[in-house]
Amino acid sequence: MGLPTTIRSLKRKGLRLEKGKILDRDYTGPVLEEVLKTNKIAHEVPAEGMYRGKHVVVAPIRSKDGEIVAALGIVDLMATIDLPSVFQEYTSVLEEVENAKK
Repeated sequence: MGLPTTIRSLKRKGLRLEKGKILDRDYTGPVLEEVLKTNKIAHEVPAEGMYRGKHVVVAPIRSKDGEIVAALGIVDLMATIDLPSVFQEYTSVLEEVENAKK
């Protein structure tokens, strides 16, 4: 699918990839930095940086001891889908199909 993906280690800036291509080899972003500090998964919409205004999910990558060694982030496409609207339409479609069978 080629989702925009970012990764960086605790000690070095990392990579920014889109559509399977490396676009930046010295990348960091505000949510990557936050996860490196907190060692917790973050679901956010950054107010700054390359993915400003986009839903992102960033997860820590931990050592066997649970210490953070890196952070991996993706743009969260599912967060942009209005699920209540999708399911409301689904119900309408099912009703139409059932009525057509009669």
